[in-house]
Amino acid sequence: MTQKLRIATWNINSLRLRLPLLSRLAEALDPDVICLQETKVPDELFPAEGPPALGYPFVARRGMKGYNGVAILSRIPLAPLDIAPDWCARGDCRHIAVTLDVKSGPVELHDFYVPAGGDVPDRIENPKYAHKLDFVAEATHWFAARPPLARTVLVGDLNIAPLEHDVWSHKQLLTVVSHTPPETAGLLAWQRTSFIDAVRHFVPEDQKLFTWWSYRNRDWRASDRGRRLDHVWVSPDLKDALRSQTVLKDARDWPVGSDHVPVCVEMEV
Repeated sequence: MTQKLRIATWNINSLRLRLPLLSRLAEALDPDVICLQETKVPDELFPAEGPPALGYPFVARRGMKGYNGVAILSRIPLAPLDIAPDWCARGDCRHIAVTLDVKSGPVELHDFYVPAGGDVPDRIENPKYAHKLDFVAEATHWFAARPPLARTVLVGDLNIAPLEHDVWSHKQLLTVVSHTPPETAGLLAWQRTSFIDAVRHFVPEDQKLFTWWSYRNRDWRASDRGRRLDHVWVSPDLKDALRSQTVLKDARDWPVGSDHVPVCVEMEV
């Protein structure tokens, strides 16, 4: 027996600040699972009453004060999957994994928040950029060393726009952190270890596709200088299960909204 499974991912950029917007996300996308990044809240201050009130009684969270943080809110029972390393030995709450108790069998779900990398694309001059490259490399090696994955989904703000049309100008952004060749090569190598790009499964690579627009750009919709930083990947066995994708672009105009918008993929598993 199969069921529809809708998984949404969103860099909420402060859960406590934008908690009311989760109801708009739930109404617009009706996801079974919501994966959040940059929750910016330690576990002891997590607004535990919020998700159940929206119909998401099952919650996994990993947070810290002031920055980073990830959380998974679910209508489907879940169990923590604590198998990954402490990435780059930082203890900085950038990844959480669970198994979803789907009727046809468990689905492994990973929620990542990859380091942004600062502004200077130089490993020596900018330790944040070095950390980003090291994080992606470590994740690549870890997934490559695992047995072939099945019924696995990876989502999150991966902070890299890997393809030419994942940015508003490939030529102008080649030296801008998030689209530099070391980053894009690293992310695509990670993807090739175990996954296919679920959103680009529906949207051809020659079409522009963005999930982030800078706060600095007041008329963001007119200029449309965006980047695709938020991703959904699935293991190859789930390719035929994919049914649709949605990039909720209108969320960029929500009051006190994030600079990222939610991305949702529906599959039948």
